[in-house]
Amino acid sequence: MRVLLTTYAERTHFLMMVPLAWALRTAGHDVRVAVQPKLAGAVTGAGLTAVPVGNDRDLWDLMRRTGPVNILGVETGWPAPYDTAALSTPDWEHLVRGYRDIAVRWHKTSNVPLIGDLVDFARWWQPDLVLWEPTTYAGAIAAKACGAAHGRILIGEDVFGLTRDHFLRLRPAGGPDPLGEWLGAYARKYGGEFSEDMVTGQFTVDQLPASLRHRARLEHVPMRYVNYGGAAVVPDWLAEPPAKPRIALTMGLTAHDRTGGYPVDLQDVLDAVDGLEAELVATVSPEAQKQLKRVPDGTRLVPFVPLTALLTTCTVAVHHAGVGTLASTALRGIPQLTLPWDVDQPTLGNRLAAQEAGICVHATEATTEGIRDALTRLLAEPAFAKGAADLREEFLAMPAPNEVAARLADLVEHHRTEG
Repeated sequence: MRVLLTTYAERTHFLMMVPLAWALRTAGHDVRVAVQPKLAGAVTGAGLTAVPVGNDRDLWDLMRRTGPVNILGVETGWPAPYDTAALSTPDWEHLVRGYRDIAVRWHKTSNVPLIGDLVDFARWWQPDLVLWEPTTYAGAIAAKACGAAHGRILIGEDVFGLTRDHFLRLRPAGGPDPLGEWLGAYARKYGGEFSEDMVTGQFTVDQLPASLRHRARLEHVPMRYVNYGGAAVVPDWLAEPPAKPRIALTMGLTAHDRTGGYPVDLQDVLDAVDGLEAELVATVSPEAQKQLKRVPDGTRLVPFVPLTALLTTCTVAVHHAGVGTLASTALRGIPQLTLPWDVDQPTLGNRLAAQEAGICVHATEATTEGIRDALTRLLAEPAFAKGAADLREEFLAMPAPNEVAARLADLVEHHRTEG
């Protein structure tokens, strides 16, 4: 079958889609990836066929011009209405305002540059299946326009599906639906009508195990997370076994690339390791390295190192609780100290801590003393090693991408409609 994947121009989101794209190709399917031009190099670098669509204007362009508060609504966390995902009794008016005043503007900014070209390509190529990143609604619009089956590939907690559950449950008869109205306008433009699957897909590929997520009332397809961080070379020094227990530190790519800084003071983390019977390998941008006042003995600073290769040599990892980093660490059975800041990071960090696979300290509350105490416990207490091992087994029990590729072929038979 022909499979079209699409995401707006967020590289880390694309990277989480790559292993399934590979699995579909090795199963014999024809796979294309439609992205804005600036992401095409990442697609071809992954050995996949890129289809450049639209222009390069995106969400972050708007944030740089208007300030993140206009998108996020608060200094940290999810924007309204997605801040209601974890609530049992959200306010209906808050949901509507969120969809109308923030979410639709966010989604319009990310999606409108793609829609026209993506629909044109889908109508010409006639994919059997469209897989889309959960806020790249252009994928659902294109699937509707050409009659393809379609589903989402989650890149973290499904706050979008959970929020939609709340909205549909609370919506009065004839009540407003700003997101549905926006998507419906595009459906009609291309000869169709709005359907709820344009918001949450006909099915959802979920890369988190049960202990780390809360599912929306949707058809979910579990898939084991497989790390892919782009082309990389493993440095020679990683072949040497560490002389002491090794701690990995990474705060992810997105925060520094987009804002020029990290949500936690890296100097505090380095100072916390100083004096421990451990060595530290920290991925720190060259700009951030220049701002450090002290680098303890036994610390190696590098701008980048392949994450899975590094984690294989480590006893503990410190990171921001980004889903890719957290899952990669969990698959190595390593206790984790998470220092989350926004979106689903605090939720994931807290759930990890709840099963004793790690400790969670919010980035805004992290101090040298608190980090040192957490690392001391993670290095010494057997309960954390056991919790990390149990979480690893939970990840490994999930179907691999190759198994999911076969499941998707069955779903296409069920959902495919005539274009």
